[in-house]
Amino acid sequence: MSASVDHASNGNSPDGYDKYAYEPFAVTVDLAVLTIRNGALQVLLVERGQEPYAGHWALPGGFVLPHESAETAARRELAEETGLEDVSELHLEQLRTYSEPDRDPRMRVVTVAFAALLPHPPEPHGGGDAKQARWLPYDTAGPLAFDHDRILADAHERVGAKLEYSCLATSFCPPEFTLGELQQVYETVWGTALDRPNFRRKVLGTPGFVEPVPGAARLTGGRGKPAALYRAGEATTLHPPLLRPTPEGRPS
Repeated sequence: MSASVDHASNGNSPDGYDKYAYEPFAVTVDLAVLTIRNGALQVLLVERGQEPYAGHWALPGGFVLPHESAETAARRELAEETGLEDVSELHLEQLRTYSEPDRDPRMRVVTVAFAALLPHPPEPHGGGDAKQARWLPYDTAGPLAFDHDRILADAHERVGAKLEYSCLATSFCPPEFTLGELQQVYETVWGTALDRPNFRRKVLGTPGFVEPVPGAARLTGGRGKPAALYRAGEATTLHPPLLRPTPEGRPS
């Protein structure tokens, strides 16, 4: 028997490395998908159909297959468990890795979590090992299975912080939106009211944040004239940042 065959049979690579020397573990993905519906921040959740935590609400997600990247697995699991396949407007970004040894009772599982934003989303439905999928209010979403409460809270904090120094808020909006709708994004995610004239001045005074849609306007339900429509500009960061108010009412 040749030396190369012997290496293959005992699990050692040709340079002597034993890939079986360490305890194996699984890699999963979890998605904290947020949107604004009916004036409230909502999160996409699935009801688990299998143990562990059968019947409990959880973030959509699942195991990464051998041929997949984490992002590919995240998009696949989102489609399989919620039925949301056409998510071209989905903003998806990696949040962090959660690797506590006891986070899954089945085995050692490390998850790559993603924060995602989806404007005007369709109604989901369960699929795969999820009995059902729903948009539920963020404030009443827990308790969730595994450590998903922590992942969801971290995603909310990440999104809230990024609203201050990036143009992420436009990812919650339709392609054309009013400044009032943009302000509602900030107020909903931050959980605080903003001064309308001051907000408008900061947005329009930030180069590349938004750009007007020529000749377009929308009635907003009030008695005034139709509100002008805007679309996301080319900027990705805000200079200066748009800081959230502190509890005392001053910018942080």
